[in-house]
Amino acid sequence: MTIRLAALFASAGLVFAQAPAKRLIKLDDMHRFHTVADPQVSPDGKWVAYTVSTVDAAADKSDTDIWMTSWDGAQHIRVTSSAEAETAPRWSPDGRFLSFTSSRPGKAKGNQIWLLDRNGGEAQQFTEFKGRLSGYDWSPDSKRLMVTLADPDPNSPEESGGGRGAAAGANAPAPKPIVINRYKFKQDIQGYLSQPAPRIYLFDIATKKLEPLTESGMEASAPSWSPDGQRIAFLARAGQDAERYNTNNVFVMEARTGAVPKQLTHYDGISANASRGKPDWSPDGKYLTYLQGSGAKLGAYNMNRLAVIPADGGTPRILTEKLDRGIASPHFTRDGAAILALESDDRSEYPVRIPVNGGEALRLVRGPMVITTVEQGKDGRTAVLYANDTKTPEVYAFENNELRPLTHHNDGLLSEFNLGATDEFSCKAKDGNEVHGLLVKPPDYVAGRKYPTLLRIHGGPNGQDAHSFNFERQFFAANGYVVLAVNYRGSSGRGEKYQVAISADWGDKEVIDLQAAVDHAIASGVADPNRLGVGGWSYGGILTDAIIARDQRFKAATSGAGTAFPLALYGVDQYILQYDNEIGPPWKVGMEPWIRISYPFLHADQIKTPTLFLGGEKDFNVPLAGGEEMYQALRSLGVPTELVVYPGQFHGITRPSYQKDRMQRYLDWYAKYLK
Repeated sequence: MTIRLAALFASAGLVFAQAPAKRLIKLDDMHRFHTVADPQVSPDGKWVAYTVSTVDAAADKSDTDIWMTSWDGAQHIRVTSSAEAETAPRWSPDGRFLSFTSSRPGKAKGNQIWLLDRNGGEAQQFTEFKGRLSGYDWSPDSKRLMVTLADPDPNSPEESGGGRGAAAGANAPAPKPIVINRYKFKQDIQGYLSQPAPRIYLFDIATKKLEPLTESGMEASAPSWSPDGQRIAFLARAGQDAERYNTNNVFVMEARTGAVPKQLTHYDGISANASRGKPDWSPDGKYLTYLQGSGAKLGAYNMNRLAVIPADGGTPRILTEKLDRGIASPHFTRDGAAILALESDDRSEYPVRIPVNGGEALRLVRGPMVITTVEQGKDGRTAVLYANDTKTPEVYAFENNELRPLTHHNDGLLSEFNLGATDEFSCKAKDGNEVHGLLVKPPDYVAGRKYPTLLRIHGGPNGQDAHSFNFERQFFAANGYVVLAVNYRGSSGRGEKYQVAISADWGDKEVIDLQAAVDHAIASGVADPNRLGVGGWSYGGILTDAIIARDQRFKAATSGAGTAFPLALYGVDQYILQYDNEIGPPWKVGMEPWIRISYPFLHADQIKTPTLFLGGEKDFNVPLAGGEEMYQALRSLGVPTELVVYPGQFHGITRPSYQKDRMQRYLDWYAKYLK
């Protein structure tokens, strides 16, 4: 017996010794992650529905399916598995149906609402809408749907049976001319804005009758039902010149055809983000909470404040007037005494409780984290999406101010990796500004050794690098780089003054902050001053152009979807509101401000950094012309450069093979000049 036990323990020790060691993250891991989103608590509180997006590398496409997890986290059920995406899961309040939207084949084409009867059976297509469905919600009695729907676009072949983009061929009809008569007439992905504005409709469950609530011409969004189902609140632009001044305001109307909307607020700058800021009713139906923004002039640096207003009309109250941080996703608590919301604060985002009758916002969870979604069930059970530096977003139960994991879609994959440590840092810029950021070290980091260092600049600028798992940062760290992620002036999470500091002065203070972070990494002995790289996408690409025109220390740069010559994009991109309100038309303000923000292009002869430019062929956000101009300038000047164009892609590169290609090109470009 002793001999057998000894042999058993010896073999067990051998098994433990042979456990696989953790490895470095690789490019092939990029599309192995599952993206978890949109948790929805069932009416009985026993289940949470959510979406999971995955990548089919062979088909070169992504797919989204509906999943459910039990509230105790013990059961996990995949609800859909078709080749087409299923999104926006919503429970009927009576608990009978789980609905979702999908463009899977059915009785009608396009994105439609499907119903899954919880008593059993396959999901059935429930609607046959024409036009573009952008959102829907169940009435409290489960008898109606409130849908946000745009009328069919006559220029769209998908919506009208012909027109723009119709199939080519000898007998194919000619595409219809695109007629534009709007002030802002372009938007990424949507293209030219010739189609009608979205309207709110009521859809009767029993008769399938669709009736309009809002009138044509009123651009409505983010609707929500009153607790008794008699009224709806929504955001809308109204008036002849509404789009020129970004006048989203809160409206209330009876939930019946022919009712007249009542405008409750009269303010330029109400947040119109349906997923993070639609109006929310108090449990007694007497009040609405909404997010009040910074106005059109400062729209690019918007910091939302929490407000409440009587649902019958009255004077709004700003509950977070003294809180110098942005608020998102507000929901009244069940007793109506407070509002549960998300606060964006210095590299983290977390839930807070804000008293309706006044008082400070109380942070409910501690530690570095990013919580991006809060969803409450009828019984008060709350589900959130939680992530940190080493964990991708997953669904958690939020109970008694504690987090309990419900889903584990990426736990197994993450357990394979030896990840780089993420540290916070702060430093002083030369003008005295305090700069905050994150520094990611290689997994095998050795103190005292100097590493090639990449300054990777986030876009926006109204956003922040935060404590959430970031594949790009970890991938570069796994390849031996120190990665700097800097929340320069213009970033969120540091207060309104910090955000608006760069208004009408792009590429100046941000560069000073970015240089301070690089100086700090060098002074701390982490960064090798002779092996510095820089890069970013969107506003990160804009700042890449700006910093290499002022600082020749960088040996390699990658500039994606950026521009260095904003004047050349007036009327070409989608930012006319910002140009006219923040900078001012050149014939009104003169050329000086435009020359100032176009410094990188006008001083391209100061750039010595080999730079890779990239962009999407169909980008209307920051059109490819911005990268083409800089590519041509550097090519003319003899500076090493390349231009990569991704066919058919918009501002965000969504084709999986292109995403992987872009990351490999980053790595190769940096390796060529830094290693």
